[in-house]
Amino acid sequence: MIVVIDCFPESGRRYGAGWAVIAVDVIRATTTAVTGVVSGRRCFPVPSLEAAVPLAARLHNPLLVGELGGNMPYGFDLNNSPAALAARRDVERPMILLSTTGTRVLCETGAEAVYAACLRNHSAQAGQLAGRYPKIAVVGAGTRGEFREEDQLCCAWIAEGFVRAGYEPVKTTADIIARWRGAPAGAFLGSRSIEYLRRTGQLDDLEFILDHVDDIDATVALRHGQLVPLPTAAPNATGLPALRGG
Repeated sequence: MIVVIDCFPESGRRYGAGWAVIAVDVIRATTTAVTGVVSGRRCFPVPSLEAAVPLAARLHNPLLVGELGGNMPYGFDLNNSPAALAARRDVERPMILLSTTGTRVLCETGAEAVYAACLRNHSAQAGQLAGRYPKIAVVGAGTRGEFREEDQLCCAWIAEGFVRAGYEPVKTTADIIARWRGAPAGAFLGSRSIEYLRRTGQLDDLEFILDHVDDIDATVALRHGQLVPLPTAAPNATGLPALRGG
């Protein structure tokens, strides 16, 4: 059993049959997605605006959430903001989620199984998925050609959980795990993503992310185009409990 840390939507296409991909976009797509799903909202990630438009026409009163290049597309209801989404009470409205890179990681891989993860549910990945798949790829979204620190940290914590469960990391993955082992959740505050949130007046999302670390014991899987929570009571093949902490 092996675990790999990778980055960028294009990299997700390397993983096909026998692989499970865990997509990570801490700031902010997978945090927004997981937050919506655990609130009871239906969530449909899309890789492009062209995919969002016909889907919106098929759904009843959808909530269009997202950004492209950091800007909310015309006609959308909400930016890619987990804090703003968590404050809404219209959970009956299905969410169509679009982002520059995060939703592409979810939608463009050829893996056997695809999951959305963030700091909110990082421990649940190994706790519930270890042993179900022989090969795990934890793929960060990346932003403007960079593997941003927040995604490195989250990917490292997730991959370390699989290593504890008996998976073998490839060399570069072991190096990333070692870099972030034991780091506090706020260790990524020097990231350019934080600069962007500060510059655009969206630090409420950073506060939300740091206030909701490992508070959800659930995995969120992509099934037929929709992100759905998997039952937390389902045992994994190893019988291991959820692994907590970074």
